[in-house]
Amino acid sequence: MSRDDWRMETRAVREAVPPTAYGENAEALFLTSGYVQPDAETAARRFAGEDDGFTYGRYGNPTTSSFEQRLAAMEGAEAAMGTASGMSAVLMMCMGLLQAGDHVVASRSMFGSTIKLLGTDLAKFGVETTFVPQADVAAWRAAMRPNTKLLFAETPTNPLTEVCDIAALADMAHNAGALMAVDNCFATPVLQRPIALGADIVVHSGTKFLDGQGRVMAGALCASQRLVEKSFLPVLKSAGMTLAPFNAWVVLKGLETLAIRMRAQSETALAMAQWLGSHDQVTAVHYPALSKHPQHALAMSQMHGSGGAVLSFDVGGASPEVARARAFHVLDGLQTLSLCTNLGDTKTLCAHPASTSHGRLSEEQRQASGVTQGLIRVSVGLEHVQDIQADLLNGLNTL
Repeated sequence: MSRDDWRMETRAVREAVPPTAYGENAEALFLTSGYVQPDAETAARRFAGEDDGFTYGRYGNPTTSSFEQRLAAMEGAEAAMGTASGMSAVLMMCMGLLQAGDHVVASRSMFGSTIKLLGTDLAKFGVETTFVPQADVAAWRAAMRPNTKLLFAETPTNPLTEVCDIAALADMAHNAGALMAVDNCFATPVLQRPIALGADIVVHSGTKFLDGQGRVMAGALCASQRLVEKSFLPVLKSAGMTLAPFNAWVVLKGLETLAIRMRAQSETALAMAQWLGSHDQVTAVHYPALSKHPQHALAMSQMHGSGGAVLSFDVGGASPEVARARAFHVLDGLQTLSLCTNLGDTKTLCAHPASTSHGRLSEEQRQASGVTQGLIRVSVGLEHVQDIQADLLNGLNTL
């Protein structure tokens, strides 16, 4: 068997740069900011990009390269570029592909920081973004303009788990001469591979499931070799969204258990979604594997029959103020689970999106994205499902 025949689980533990002369079995951690060059001519060629070789810590590192190679192999991409965080990956993508006068079409139910970056921060530099309903292909098409350069979707979305048709949007983008990018944070390559569905770029926050234990910040872009070398690497060299070698090493090792974790946590998440749907204080549950989810069939097709490990549920309320108080009551009743805005951890994490991940948005933006004051997001971990349920009942049963 050649390495080209490796399946995803094998790539997750074997893909890396070659070991050193010491023959280490675990990938080495290279902590260095600079690299000694054999001679001045070689140094000049390497800095000019004419020869392969490491030159400076901001430009690359062997440990980071191992992480990039492994993630690219798992996503089915030609190459990847590690970044300091998930949001720095989004920024690198935009800086590498867009300029003043360009237009972006994006989902209106994306992560709050992504909405702010696209809608507010990039607007200051002449890049305009139109936000559309995630699952409405016709709305995406209607928003297209002659100057549209990028379609950007997050599927499933944070926190409402809305799903978009990746293949349909990729065809739309390519027919217009644009690129299609997908934030694959929730599904990971274990459940969903956007490039196989036609996407050009896959965005990751390695801080989440790729690490899996909430230890470090990391991000990445997976794409063609040409996009990585010609569009993203120059931004990295100038702007320095560099992934630290230690963080790269931590996420690299996290990838080794990603498949096992995602499948176990997704199984528990489905049980939790079904259980929450039967509680009389819960007015709605958002989870793609539930048959009543609006994009259930599409999600099962794109995500290999799984809904992922993140769900959200609403506890309702006669007014936004009452809904917020009800959600806070449930969260304040936690004794085992963590009230924490991260996700993708082995520990179950609960959060109130309207006041945390989407707290910087206006109320109008939150309403457009469907983030109500009564909404609670749950990133399901590896605890026993009955213990997770028992802890949520502290608040649910006393509303």
